Amino acid sequence: MKCNNKYQQGKKYYFRMRDMLFSWIGSADLAAMAASLPAKQRQEVLKDANRDKPGGVGPVKTLLSNEEFGEVHLLCNYSSKSARLFKEWLGIDCQLHNFKLSSPTDYVGIFEVVNTLLAKQLSSFSGEATFFLSPGTPAMAATWVLLSKSLYPARLVETYNGAVNEVTIPFDIRLDLIPQLLHNSDSLWTHLASQSPKDVTGFEDIVGESPAIREVVGKASKFALRDVTALILGESGTGKELFARAMHAASHRRKGPFVAINCAALSSELIESELFGSVKGAFTGADKDRDGAFQQADKGTLFLDEIGECSLAMQAKLLRVLQPPPGSSSTTRSFRPVGSSKEKTVDVKVISATNRALFQEAEEGRFREDLLWRIANVNLKLPPLRERGKDAELIAEARLGSINQSFRDNEPGYVDKRFSRDALQFISSQSWKGNVRSLYNCLLEAAILSASEVIGLNDIASALTEVPTENAVNMPIDDGFELDFYLDEIKGSYLKQAIRQSGGKKKEAARLLGYKSHQRLDSQLKRLELSFDEVWESR
Repeated sequence: MKCNNKYQQGKKYYFRMRDMLFSWIGSADLAAMAASLPAKQRQEVLKDANRDKPGGVGPVKTLLSNEEFGEVHLLCNYSSKSARLFKEWLGIDCQLHNFKLSSPTDYVGIFEVVNTLLAKQLSSFSGEATFFLSPGTPAMAATWVLLSKSLYPARLVETYNGAVNEVTIPFDIRLDLIPQLLHNSDSLWTHLASQSPKDVTGFEDIVGESPAIREVVGKASKFALRDVTALILGESGTGKELFARAMHAASHRRKGPFVAINCAALSSELIESELFGSVKGAFTGADKDRDGAFQQADKGTLFLDEIGECSLAMQAKLLRVLQPPPGSSSTTRSFRPVGSSKEKTVDVKVISATNRALFQEAEEGRFREDLLWRIANVNLKLPPLRERGKDAELIAEARLGSINQSFRDNEPGYVDKRFSRDALQFISSQSWKGNVRSLYNCLLEAAILSASEVIGLNDIASALTEVPTENAVNMPIDDGFELDFYLDEIKGSYLKQAIRQSGGKKKEAARLLGYKSHQRLDSQLKRLELSFDEVWESR
């Protein structure tokens, strides 16, 4: 075996032997192999490879003559016969993976088959993966590069003039590009906030006109068009299930079922049968076969609410079902009902949600990192009500309409309630720690207890169950009291609120504060040692 000097020294060679190599079989590889074949087979292989003449060494043979790997995985979109002949010609132990692509530049197809293969092979692999760029089409090489710098960190190599060279890519998508994209998200996603939720198909039930809610609806509507797993993040009461239903309604699966499972509401003993179903006699009380949520959601969408509450054992089982079988679509799910020896296969898009800091929990080992990447092809972070400005008033009006309808249906002669102007202004001024859920509970109590047709400020304040923070004007003046300190605290709080409520727009934040120019806002932030960008990014 020949090996570059770089890998002959000390432990380097030991680790290279533990590597996995992933490579496409290219037309140049088949042409090189064809030269050794009888005339009839040679013509068949050349036709398959769309080549006129045989010859050369081929990039795969060149690499494997210079380096040795623990495992070799060869991907092929040519005929299985050509792939088999190529493996025999190489004369090494390797694994063949045949795929049918609609074209050599089918980026979607290439990504799906490569991503599926890598997820399966690298999920429990502790060595280093190597992706070979030379064989195949530019689309195949581009996919290797993107995956090596995002989901599957890997070494990249190419061959040229019989030598093997490592390829250095001067960026890391996770470390370099994504933070920059997030930092500049306002300008990049402005187009997503161009429509009101009521004008976006599937999202008509989302109430609000703030920049924050318009942007998240714009993102969600784009995500809904693709069969990708989505993770919805947000505080309790921000409407995660409402968004999941909207994404289903906006997708091509809208005619299929939408099945919601609250993972936090089920015990660890029940959740497996709830998700995968069970057969008669599987456990005490199982008197008949029962379909689980995955089976019920076939051809539709499964919503896994509070997925962060799943035990590590359940996470392992979810990891398996969320991995599509090789060569299948990204939404193919295979599972085995409790007590059954046979697997079932369904077509289900999965949307998950949590109010927990799942990425941090994955780093700390409380949530499986490999499962996190399976459930989070895309992420959607819902803004809390306190960052949505006047949306609280619009939501209050809509919820009061529903309350009136409910009371009217059950109480003949009921007269609809309405808000006073100061009641709506008070609603907008509150932080609503429980978000829309706590707002609704407050409105329901106020509507029941209000003696008048008009729900006033006092009615809302009386029904408000949140404990307000102590107002600075009522702070006791004693030893250690500093008026300037408390005034700065108040001013800083309002500056932060305006920045968040404005959607990160400096001129709008200045307007909300009553400032005639954003330069006044800048000077106040500077005096309090606050940064506009840092306040906005920490929302």
